Amino acid sequence: MRFSIVRFALLVIWMPPAWAAADAVAATPPMGWNSWDCYGTTVTEAEVKANAGYMARNLKQHGWQYVVIDIQWSEPNAQAHGYRPGAQLSMDAYGRLMPAVNRFPSSADGRGFRPLADYIHGLGLRFGIHIMRGIPRQAVQANLPVFGGSHVRAGDIADTASICPWNTDMYGVDLSRPGAQDYYDSILQLYAGWGVDYIKADDIARPAHRAEIAALHRAIGKTGRPIVLSLSPGPAMIKDVAFLQENANMWRISDDFWDDWKALRLNFILMSIWSGMARPSAWPDADMLPLGRIGIRAERGENRMTRFTRDEQRTLISLWSIAQAPLMFGGDLPSNDDFTLSLIGNDEVLAVDQHGAHGGAFAEGGDSVVWTADGPGAAEKYAAVFNVGEAGPIDIRLEWAALKLPEKCSLRDLWERKDLGTFPGGYTFRVGPHGSGLYKVTAAGRE
Repeated sequence: MRFSIVRFALLVIWMPPAWAAADAVAATPPMGWNSWDCYGTTVTEAEVKANAGYMARNLKQHGWQYVVIDIQWSEPNAQAHGYRPGAQLSMDAYGRLMPAVNRFPSSADGRGFRPLADYIHGLGLRFGIHIMRGIPRQAVQANLPVFGGSHVRAGDIADTASICPWNTDMYGVDLSRPGAQDYYDSILQLYAGWGVDYIKADDIARPAHRAEIAALHRAIGKTGRPIVLSLSPGPAMIKDVAFLQENANMWRISDDFWDDWKALRLNFILMSIWSGMARPSAWPDADMLPLGRIGIRAERGENRMTRFTRDEQRTLISLWSIAQAPLMFGGDLPSNDDFTLSLIGNDEVLAVDQHGAHGGAFAEGGDSVVWTADGPGAAEKYAAVFNVGEAGPIDIRLEWAALKLPEKCSLRDLWERKDLGTFPGGYTFRVGPHGSGLYKVTAAGRE
């Protein structure tokens, strides 16, 4: 099959500004580990430390830095493969959730996550936690006082009609009521005191609960601590893009993503819709990377190595990288094999994610898909080519003129870390089914 470039038309409703300062919160797409895909609701302190240790030894030098504990860390009796309706949660006298001491022993005596955060910071990494939108139903039932709320109690601010459809822990918070912002301020004050660097807020992006998102954004600002705010679940709505860019650092554009080719194929579509919407400190998020060993005690599936083939795994990383999407690894890091480490330790591939710009869908025809991004230099581009079909290999032709580059360009294979040579006019890539390639194209003489 021969593929000629036809410009892929997208409705671009926003053009990103110049790159932000390097010290801004999430100036580049965040890179880290999240406990969900391997441990579900049940991760323990020892498991978090083991994953943090692996990251410090093997990945920190490649830019990976966040260690994030996902949902139900306050539940002493959390179960694998889902949620327990009406679960009893650990909390303080002000209705603020606290780590379950039996799972996180260092949190005893009201220390919270401070000791674990200190440990992770000592490794040169950053620490994150998951939260649910709203206020614990237990706090409302006990009508606990709101910290700093001037006699406001949980029952005064809870919206008992605003509930999560898949988790029974929380009620929404009605921000029109006195003291409602005080509650969000109080939990962020607590988290900042623990040393939290990253918050994944759930049941808040689909649909966009704007008042509570804005409340979290304000509360983070009041702490004075640079904390990444990530919103879940997806898919978020494109109509909310300006609001999301203003109030969050990441927002989910897909539902929970697992190791299934159909789900990966769908993310090509979702990510193309959001092409051009990324900017420093505001990143469309296609969800975690279900790679390596997952399902140990997860919500979905049993203990396994990812079901993605090696070609599909490269395709996944190529797509996320060319799109400048956040990279949050979901597998158990200490269980990684050499191939998995090669996926997430390739600095040339990661540079596309971290230092590329304006990544987006460029051309599509049949089973052929091409994405491009601007490189750091004026005379270079990144290009990703994909065969999303079941047959092949197929040929995908990329013309340098279509990239607004000179007649003669050099080509470097980023996965293989080798120069392929200098070519006039363009290059024809040979790509197998579900396969991909990721390349840097540079005007000849500009390397």
